[in-house]
Amino acid sequence: MDMAAIPTQWETEGRGAGARGHVTLPGSPLAPGSARALVRAALTEAPGVAPRLLDDALAVVSELVTNSVVHAGTEIDVDWCLEEDGAFVVEVGDRHPARPPRDATAGEPPYEIPEYGRGLRLVGALAESWGVTYRTGAKSVWARLPPGGNETPAGAGARDALEVAEDLAPQAQRADSDRDWLGRGALSFLAEASDLLAGQLDENLVTALTGQLIVPRLADWCAVWLEDEATVRGGSYDGPARVWHASENRIEELRGALEKEPPRTGDGAGFGPEPYPWPGASLGPQGADGTALAYRLVAGGRPLGTLVIGRCGLRRFPDEITGLVEDLARRVALAIGAARQYARQATISAVLQRGLLPGAVAQIPGMSSALVYEPCDKSGPSGDFYDLFPAGDGRWCFAIGDVQGKGPEAAVVIGLARPWLRLLAREGYRVADVLDRLNQLLLDDATEAADAAARALVAADGLAVTPGEGPQTRFLSLLYGELTPFEGGVRCTLASAGHPLPLVLGPDGAVRTAARPQTLLGVVEDETYVSETLDLLPGDSLLCVTDGVTERRCGSRQFDDADGLAAALASCAGLTAEEIAERIRHLVHTFGEAPPEDDLALLVLQAG
Repeated sequence: MDMAAIPTQWETEGRGAGARGHVTLPGSPLAPGSARALVRAALTEAPGVAPRLLDDALAVVSELVTNSVVHAGTEIDVDWCLEEDGAFVVEVGDRHPARPPRDATAGEPPYEIPEYGRGLRLVGALAESWGVTYRTGAKSVWARLPPGGNETPAGAGARDALEVAEDLAPQAQRADSDRDWLGRGALSFLAEASDLLAGQLDENLVTALTGQLIVPRLADWCAVWLEDEATVRGGSYDGPARVWHASENRIEELRGALEKEPPRTGDGAGFGPEPYPWPGASLGPQGADGTALAYRLVAGGRPLGTLVIGRCGLRRFPDEITGLVEDLARRVALAIGAARQYARQATISAVLQRGLLPGAVAQIPGMSSALVYEPCDKSGPSGDFYDLFPAGDGRWCFAIGDVQGKGPEAAVVIGLARPWLRLLAREGYRVADVLDRLNQLLLDDATEAADAAARALVAADGLAVTPGEGPQTRFLSLLYGELTPFEGGVRCTLASAGHPLPLVLGPDGAVRTAARPQTLLGVVEDETYVSETLDLLPGDSLLCVTDGVTERRCGSRQFDDADGLAAALASCAGLTAEEIAERIRHLVHTFGEAPPEDDLALLVLQAG
């Protein structure tokens, strides 16, 4: 099959025979997991794909993409196709043709180039054919898996991997058992370990899983030191070793011995192994003799830590064990790198989120307020925002808005809009004038700046950008208003620009709409907005929401169908602002069985 004929797009084409797809991924530790997720989703939807073929396809895709991440570090192209006979073909290409993939079965010295693993050995076991294609400025590795998957023991072993590994686990001081297990179950163990490690987004969970994978399958004990991420090129560990031992009552004494002589740190590019002093005194009489090896954990050329393994009663580890642990260490390093990258992104997102929202909402004389704010994605900036602030001259202003999209681009627009709202309000601009000026601001050079800044942030974090996605105007829906207390109530002037309309609840349970619909901000040049004024009397409550409330889904129905939000608000007659906010939040959450899939924000203002 000519893989070059596959169209370059993120979406897959078709679901049965002939279905195909393409994706370009950054050469980061996140790439193998992204590729597996894409292929898993596509093949799960395709009719007639055998579970065995799905498992084999995921293992091969994982190995080929991992190889490219480690060897090339460039962008990675993944193309796949289901042929007419049901065979699965995948090609993974990178932009580094000078580094050929290594086949561990071809008789090369085991550790001449330590960072190379045995990915092609697994590919060779599962595929009926595979090969390497060199093009100008690029290299790709392709594999063809037979319909239904590989029926050989090696292929079958790629499924139920940890169960197979447990059944065939080597026993201490029995080299023959080691070789038997390595010949029959090692590839399946490695494939399953890849998936287990790639699914973790916390480095502590990665190290814990590493210990469980190694002890007692490959060693009697192991330890992991992680290097301090604050140092530019490594050089110090971030704390004591994480230690595992087949006998739990030996862990603390072993940890104490290991801490006296931690492995050296440095910029070494290899994974090891290197001899490590045997901590015999801490292992009791039966552990007086043995051997230990240290493997550097390196991802993307950056040292992340060191893995040490030990087996009692052996003068040296079998080469098969050292090679398998070398491959496992490579995956551990990639998983730690991915977890740290995720943690950095989460920290950046948290800092952005704190900067996009007010530290506290203002207290307004003669009014009480309540707020519910629930971003759907806790790991990234939300597209929803709110504000309630004093504007001077006895005025207070409020805003609740929603930016089209999420993430860095939405954060930049919110970071632009909220300060401008406050500035214009405090300069004395009235409600309609504020929207006019903010609309123009979003349409001129500020939008270009927002897109450029967002793309720079995305590139810095190594996030994938969908092919063909370019700069886009980010539209903003906004409900903005001004509150002026007077004797006996609060005067409210407000306007809605493409936002769900606010509702007013009277003490008698009557509900009415408080504004008219107008155009989104950032859409129409020179749009003129208008405002409306109403008086909120004691007991009146103003409810402002984002579309995460009105468009909450349950099957084909939405929460606001047939004026559902107005009916929900009418049931809140006689409640305080806090009680109204909590009741609406509860009704939205219980409207569907699945959790909400959009950000949720609502603001209740009640005249006292």
